[in-house]
Order: sequence, then C-alpha cells, then structure tokens
Amino acid sequence: MPEGNVVHRLALAFDELFGGSRLRVSSPQGRFADGAAALDGMWLVGTEAHGKQLFLAFAPAGDVHPDDRDQVRWLRVHLGLYGSWTFSGDTSFHAPHAIGAPRRRVAEEEVALPRTAARGEAAASPPQGTDVAGRWHPPAPRGAVRVRLLGEHGVADLTGPTACEVVHAAEKDAVHARLGPDPLRPDGDGEVFVRAVRARRRAVGELLMDQSVVAGVGNIYRAEALFRARVHPTRTGQRVPAARLRRLWLDLQGLMADGVAAGAIVTTAPEHRGAGDERWYVYHRSGLPCLLCGTRVAESAMAGRRLFWCPRCQRAR
Repeated sequence: MPEGNVVHRLALAFDELFGGSRLRVSSPQGRFADGAAALDGMWLVGTEAHGKQLFLAFAPAGDVHPDDRDQVRWLRVHLGLYGSWTFSGDTSFHAPHAIGAPRRRVAEEEVALPRTAARGEAAASPPQGTDVAGRWHPPAPRGAVRVRLLGEHGVADLTGPTACEVVHAAEKDAVHARLGPDPLRPDGDGEVFVRAVRARRRAVGELLMDQSVVAGVGNIYRAEALFRARVHPTRTGQRVPAARLRRLWLDLQGLMADGVAAGAIVTTAPEHRGAGDERWYVYHRSGLPCLLCGTRVAESAMAGRRLFWCPRCQRAR
C-alpha cells in the first residue's frame, strides 16, 4: 500500500499536469459511471492529500477556488493495496508512468515514462499514441480502468482503488475528521500525535499504523522511524516519553518530505550504507546484521503486518 509520501507526490503531480485544465472524465470499466458523469467537463481547480487519501477538486469554471463549498466537488481516492494511477501523454507531459501497485520491487517507487529526446540529442521514440503526423492520441484503456482523466496533453487512468467516490465539502470534512495529523501537511500537529499515542496502552508499533493516530505512515516508515528513535515496537504508547515522541514526529516530517521529493523512501544516512547501498535500517532486513551494531535484525507479525526491529538498538525496556 502506498505510504503518505506517495499520495502527496500524486497530489503535486495532478496539480502540475492537470491543474487549471478542463478534463474529460470517464469510467471505461463502468463501475464509476455516475461519478464520472458528474465530473465530466469540469475543471480541476485544486489537489490535496491527507495521509493515504487523495482529493481532487472539480468545479464548473477554472477560476473557482477549491474552498468554494457550494461549487466544488471532490474526487476522493484511496489506492489501498491494489490501486494504481497510470499516466501517458505527449512530449510536454512530464509524468511518472505509474504510481501504486502492482510493484516489481519492495517499496513505493515510481516507474518513469520513456524519456523523450532533449534538444541537441538524437531523436527518441515518440510517446505512445503519437501518429505519423506527430499528433498525440490517448491510448486505449488497459485493464479495468475505474476512472480516466483526460486532458489536452495527457491522460491518467485509475485501476483497483479501495475507494473512489465523488464527495461534497461536508463529506470531505468527515474524512479529515477521522484521520490523525499528517506529518506532511501544514496543519499537521505533532502535539496531537503525542497526546494520542500517550493516551493508549496499545503497542506503539500498532499506533503508528493507525491512521486515526497519525495519517500516512505505513510499514516502512513505521519500522524505520521506530528504529531511528530507538523505540521498541512493542512498548505501549503510555510508556514512550513525550520528548521521544516529539523527536519521532519531527523525524517523520523530514523522512516523508524527502520521500515526496525523491519519489522513493530512503531512511539511512550515507555513512551507514554498506556495499549494497542499503536504503533502510531494518525494514525487510530480517536476519541481516544491523547497520549500526551488527545484531541480526528481528522480524515478527503485528496486527497482520510484518514488523522489523533491532533487538539491541531498540531494547524492550
């Protein structure tokens, strides 16, 4: 499941690629036909992410502000385990090819569109869908495309999401209300996160995956942030000092912001990367030596998800 950095990167991509444009919205699969009809021909006037939730603001005119509660309708998308956005476009359309599942490797990485030739270089292959006259045409939908967003220069196809619906402002507010603070949002409040963790007797490893406690953290950031904070994942929230949780929140802000900028999750400091150029300290490294102390990284299951930690660096006391 994509973590919060991926969804925030998606929001930025949609704003850059389609922001201020009038879009054709369709549902090739047919399961979103009514929602697509409600948005078809409207303008994309804003994008937003909160945790793993993506919101795209549509309005009947391009000059409508996203905060106009009467005119704006929001497309809410949660990719879940199997959802994916796939992009295609002409030479002016600079987008990743795909974001989301399925992935060929562990972690939330993007697959780039085929590169076009820069000025002065040998000609590259024309973008998919370009005819002999150089005109771009959108490719036929591939797979069960729930939603297709088509602009003048490119197209975005959504397949396999957990959630995909058109919501009004009040319904969008209700989604925000049930989510915890997001380390990547300007309104993300670290003190709300600290109070939420310390008020619970559940394991902190579970709490970091609870989207009502902190929004956007997934299995990678959970494992890596706890390692970097030297907190054992089974320690209950009540037993984690507030100062330690504040440092963990600030670390999540930095790590996830780096993930947005890079399009990949990297949590290790350069000096800690071995010959394999490891990107993570403990995630998916069970049985391998800890990059800091050499102890073998441990693995168990917590709430149905794989959990990784270093028994020495993250003592259970």
